[in-house]
Amino acid sequence: AEAHRQRAARLEDTINQEGWDGQWYLRAYYDDGEPLGSQESKECKIDSLPQSWSVLTQGAPENRQTDALQAVEEHLVNKEHRIIQLFTPPFDQTKHDPGYIKGYPPGIRENGGQYTHAAIWAGWAFAALGLGDQAFEYFSYLNPVTHSLDISTANQYRVEPYVVAADVYSTAPFTGQGGWTWYTGSASWLYRFGIEGILGFKRRGDHIIVDPCIPSTWKGFNYTYQYQGSTYNIEVKNPQHVHSGVKQVLLDGSLVEDQMIPLRNDHHEYTVEVTLG
Repeated sequence: AEAHRQRAARLEDTINQEGWDGQWYLRAYYDDGEPLGSQESKECKIDSLPQSWSVLTQGAPENRQTDALQAVEEHLVNKEHRIIQLFTPPFDQTKHDPGYIKGYPPGIRENGGQYTHAAIWAGWAFAALGLGDQAFEYFSYLNPVTHSLDISTANQYRVEPYVVAADVYSTAPFTGQGGWTWYTGSASWLYRFGIEGILGFKRRGDHIIVDPCIPSTWKGFNYTYQYQGSTYNIEVKNPQHVHSGVKQVLLDGSLVEDQMIPLRNDHHEYTVEVTLG
């Protein structure tokens, strides 16, 4: 384990030394050494994946995490059509071979469209930095229901409004049209983004942690967690209208010092009160 930790630390140092492009992280290098996902690139100037994972892994310095997500918001979030692109611009004329991804037309599926796995990780990265307004806004972009709230948007989306689409196209005349549905693992990632990233419910062995990241307009929320024979009624209060930060956790009225709520299978009904601030 120690050897792996040391190797991970060396890898992290190398990535931060060689993979930073000034405003965001590179995606890769071609065999001839030319960077991919760089400001120097004519196509695929910025890719969301290394930006999101620089935050989710906590592998980047804090200032770079912030810069990387600002670049995602500036270059990859299309607020008009409510999509988050994997990268931009799409591959089209490049002489390099980035692989099968270039086989898709520009803006279709992974070639510069919304690759929903990556879009979810981007939204979750905003939550990981405590940016609740953006995190919830991007969750709503990813929610298929919001793409079919009226006949016009439904006709544009053109796939089931009750299934997470693996991809959404970004190039006219197909901008906002959903791609493959039903088979994608991004559905379970979106569930985790909502439950863990926004509502902040995390299971850690025989304990649970409630550490939300929500819009500042939310006064709070509540939910019930069933653990074997026991029931945990959890209420989150946000009196100061913050995005994140747990001020206090009470279990049946008693303060939980480490904010880790023990799970007990004793057929008891517990009350958990979490106050943000």
